[in-house]
Amino acid sequence: MKYSTSLAGAGLFQIALSLPAPQMTYEDNKGNVGGVDPPIPTYVGAPVGDLRGSTNLQGGIASRPPVDGGDSAVVPDPQLVNGQEADSKLGLYLDFNSAEYPNGPQPIRGGLGGTDPGPRTYEYEKLNPDIYAPPETDQGTVPQSMWPLGLSHNLFGVGEESGWARQQNQDVLPVATEMAGVDMRLAPNAYRELHWHTSGEWALVLKGSVRVAAIDEDGASFVDDVTAGDVWFFPQGVPHSLQALHEGAEFLLIFDSGTFSETDTFLATEMLMRTPISVWAKDLQTDVSSFDYIPDAEKYIFNGTPAPANISEQNITSSAGALWGPTGYTYHWSQQEFHNTTGGSVKILDPLTFPIADMFSAALVVLEPGAMREVHWHTSSDEWSYFLQGSARITIYDAPAASQTFDFTAGDVGYIQKAAGHYVENTGTEDVIFLEVLQAKKFSDISAAQWLALTPRQIIKDTLNLTDEVLDAIPKDKTLIKPGNPNMTAIAGGGQNF
Repeated sequence: MKYSTSLAGAGLFQIALSLPAPQMTYEDNKGNVGGVDPPIPTYVGAPVGDLRGSTNLQGGIASRPPVDGGDSAVVPDPQLVNGQEADSKLGLYLDFNSAEYPNGPQPIRGGLGGTDPGPRTYEYEKLNPDIYAPPETDQGTVPQSMWPLGLSHNLFGVGEESGWARQQNQDVLPVATEMAGVDMRLAPNAYRELHWHTSGEWALVLKGSVRVAAIDEDGASFVDDVTAGDVWFFPQGVPHSLQALHEGAEFLLIFDSGTFSETDTFLATEMLMRTPISVWAKDLQTDVSSFDYIPDAEKYIFNGTPAPANISEQNITSSAGALWGPTGYTYHWSQQEFHNTTGGSVKILDPLTFPIADMFSAALVVLEPGAMREVHWHTSSDEWSYFLQGSARITIYDAPAASQTFDFTAGDVGYIQKAAGHYVENTGTEDVIFLEVLQAKKFSDISAAQWLALTPRQIIKDTLNLTDEVLDAIPKDKTLIKPGNPNMTAIAGGGQNF
């Protein structure tokens, strides 16, 4: 601990260690509950009382308990937020952050549901209003499709504040069969040690800069610097290293296997330790004494010396030369301009421009308040999503008659199975930024609106009972993003949501 010396010098170290840990204060879960009347009086002394009650308390033997005047389940004066009393099929977004303890929020929508006397954790409900008070259109069973990385166990690097990593895979999100994600932080000059995987690794730099280095099967080498917004990709089995530059780095890694785990990575240190020294001496043509000081444990994430500012000093090549252009492992996506449209912006990266990542296609999407990524689905791949900023919701439609709405904030992972219809709607007051990743040779989708616009009108009218006026207004070209009213409950007051 950095502060142990100063505490000891002041004679306060033992006192500090003996103090109780600070507790989070919740604005809920107070009073009688479950037959317990807190606070329980503090008791000091030898244990008294039995752990089990008498058999005379069994039903039909014990006296009938009073059912009035005890722990009532009545919630007096429940508070409803804007839109909560509107038709539940409208599915308006409910801003539970505007509800105040102890009267709200409540799991009520359009007359359905009922009050919640507890126990409960209000912060969960405020973050997930569409789970707590779902639209009436949510029906059936859809697999859990959201995982907050803030609930993933953080694995620290070695040494002082070198970094950390946390992951999402099928252990925490079983529906995510085809992709997994890791959020990794490296301190300034820290390394993710030399390693390789059995899965392909696609990465987006979130903050800072990283120097990446690798070689391919032919011995061609690669080294490059990437910064926030840039991407790298290493095919399965390709050995590589990652070093944060002087401002440190945080990056998102997506792997093409739902069962991927950081703990199953092949590491250079472990390979050195798990192979006889005599074999290494022969392999590297050196004396066995050269291995007297090899590591005795994996390094994983560790602090290092600064990389040279002149990257050419680390550009070491064999007769196979250097990798570059279409064979290179990086793409400077930060330098690509966005495609701007009413309601937001999009840019796409797929094998058409980054061929080394031959089965990774991605879109980086920005939605303005009230706007949404149009209703769509993907024909050949599941979708792995990550929210970088803002708040949003997604309704997932699954065949034949199931749907569920999930709420997302920064740091959340979403997973949508192939062919499942969905949208992404900005539910906040700031822009939403999110990443869509597919296992596909081209980023593509089916637009529900475009399908309706391009299908013979007679078929649409006979099937869905939509009018000519509605169909006339649908663009025949894909729009990707639909603008919307930032007032998410405008319809409830007679307004429009677009």
